[in-house]
Amino acid sequence: MSESFGTRLVERISTYGPLCVGIDPSVEVLEAWGQEQSADGLARFVDAVLSVLPPNIAAVKPQAAFFERFGAAGWSTLEHLLTALRERGHLVILDAKRSDIGSSAEGYADAYLGNGPMSVDAVTATPYLGVGALAPLLAAANTNDRGVFILCRTSNPEGRSIQDVTGHDGRPVWQQVQDTVAEWNQGTNIGSMGLVIGATLRDHTDRLAAHNGPILAPGFGRQGATAEDFPLIFSSVADRTLANYSRFLLNTGPSGFVDAIAETSAKLISSS
Repeated sequence: MSESFGTRLVERISTYGPLCVGIDPSVEVLEAWGQEQSADGLARFVDAVLSVLPPNIAAVKPQAAFFERFGAAGWSTLEHLLTALRERGHLVILDAKRSDIGSSAEGYADAYLGNGPMSVDAVTATPYLGVGALAPLLAAANTNDRGVFILCRTSNPEGRSIQDVTGHDGRPVWQQVQDTVAEWNQGTNIGSMGLVIGATLRDHTDRLAAHNGPILAPGFGRQGATAEDFPLIFSSVADRTLANYSRFLLNTGPSGFVDAIAETSAKLISSS
């Protein structure tokens, strides 16, 4: 790859708008697509999604947890999905929220940001073993023109009990994460180290502009945020922010999925 992940993401948002389509084959989603709760049902669901998924979207984000629940067969189907998405030219973010230290972190970096069968454009990661522990992911991303989205301020209410805690230097934990990632992106036109910022959070938006990198914004659709909220929260970083919709789109089933994507994308573009 000749361009950095951050550059590729900004180009796709400029071309297609900010919609990121989540692929979350939960129990209710498989039911909506008329599939049984089994590895075979999962595989049929993935093939059905691939048969209708439009190319003109900014990014696709499979959630690893819903594949892992079917064991080895689920992992095989996830590998099939990632391979197909890469071959079709999609920008792929794997929502796996990996975190570890030392050689284990290097293993995750090699698995997802290397050149193996599970490689993707970017992976989500959690910083709560220390942001510095993610250094192997950072190194692999920089070497291979990939990206990492690091959890900062998440849309789930439980996150506040950790992310809002004030550290010894007077900054809340989320701000320490944000400031460290901003340092990692220094010296670039647009960095490749991203933040996960929940779209249901409307405070501290003034600090987003200081982040010279991508933003992944969950919380749209079923969690309550709407397309109209996008410019209210992310106006200063709209050129680099992905609005993630998952179950909101998938629960329309095979008959409504494509139309739901088109309508949601149009609303996001018109609101931006």
